[in-house]
Amino acid sequence: MRLITEPYVNQISKWPKTGRHILAQYDDQTVVVYQAYRPAIANFAVTHGYFGGEFQLDRMSWIKTNFLWIMYRSGWAAKPGQEVVLAIWLKRTAFEEIPTKVVHSSFIPELYTTREAWQTALKHSQVRLQWYPDHHPSGAKLERRAIQLGLKGEILAAYARDWIVNIEDISEFVRQQRQNINSDCTELITPRESVYSVVDSKIQQTLELSAWTE
Repeated sequence: MRLITEPYVNQISKWPKTGRHILAQYDDQTVVVYQAYRPAIANFAVTHGYFGGEFQLDRMSWIKTNFLWIMYRSGWAAKPGQEVVLAIWLKRTAFEEIPTKVVHSSFIPELYTTREAWQTALKHSQVRLQWYPDHHPSGAKLERRAIQLGLKGEILAAYARDWIVNIEDISEFVRQQRQNINSDCTELITPRESVYSVVDSKIQQTLELSAWTE
């Protein structure tokens, strides 16, 4: 498996406990995001290195940077239609383009002049932003927020065909680690993740990112 992993208990002390943060595995060239699909869509993507076949470009598709967030949403690959978990390496330049086009899923007065202006922006947006409570491996809700980004239109088409460097089916790893969830999770292994720094102050404000110093 190409993902770099580390014991979960070694990582939790390095992660912020509260606030809005992009937790991800990344390097100078790529950023890993996760999605979970039924086998027909996932197997096509793994085989061809892009999304096609039964993948629907006319619907919004949500990407998540945080492994434990996709685990919560997919039920550790146990929910119907989310049996195959994919790790997707995106070009970092492409990933950094996505936040420049976000519109929040809910109205935020500090960012949008009026509710009507927000609704108009939302209608025409190609990137939807949502923050949800992150979760402990057991499913317990945490104070820290996890990001997910909904893509559609030209952005989704570019993501599906042009931005992907590598796609890997990590479902077997997920199933193995699901057996290691207990009260202290001492045996649990997860992908190594750290807070992804957004340099542009305007994008920081748009995303409502919390300050973080390691």
